Amino acid sequence: MQDQDMVIEEIARHYRAIIELIGENPDREGLKKTPVRAAKALYYATQGYRQDASEVMKQAIFEYAGSRMIVVRDIEFYSFCEHHILPFFGKISVGYIPDGNMIGLSKLARVVNVYARRLQVQERLTAEVTREISRTLGAKGVMVVCRAEHLCMKMRGVEKQDSSTVTMDYDGVFADDASLRQEFLSLIDN
Repeated sequence: MQDQDMVIEEIARHYRAIIELIGENPDREGLKKTPVRAAKALYYATQGYRQDASEVMKQAIFEYAGSRMIVVRDIEFYSFCEHHILPFFGKISVGYIPDGNMIGLSKLARVVNVYARRLQVQERLTAEVTREISRTLGAKGVMVVCRAEHLCMKMRGVEKQDSSTVTMDYDGVFADDASLRQEFLSLIDN
């Protein structure tokens, strides 16, 4: 594992160079501490690279206590588009059908954070959350819906301010039963 202070110092050095390259003076009063602040912010925002989603989940797996479908909706997340390194953010809703085990609800939000706090694309984020919950929990089925807004579409390029993107992934019994998918969708759309 890399030393956190060393990594932040190196990222800050690069931020300083970027500030100079765009034509700004990194030594002026308002920018003197910006490279270090930006480096710390980036290090924090990409902490998913230094976390293991499976280990996070394994901390709170319990014997199944009885519910046909478990849904946690509107888990907010913040990520960076890997194509432009601009933020995208939104909400993820997760549903699963237990098969002997259930997970502490906060761990579902933590798994979302592990994968969101990396350079990402929304499509892969949705699939990674689905796959991790399915693999680690051994659920009968998992379904994930992600709704997000992308600054790479809002502040550059096509500049479409009202655009948003929805991605969906599912496996197991959700793949086999359209009525289960519809039930999940109705629960998250209320």
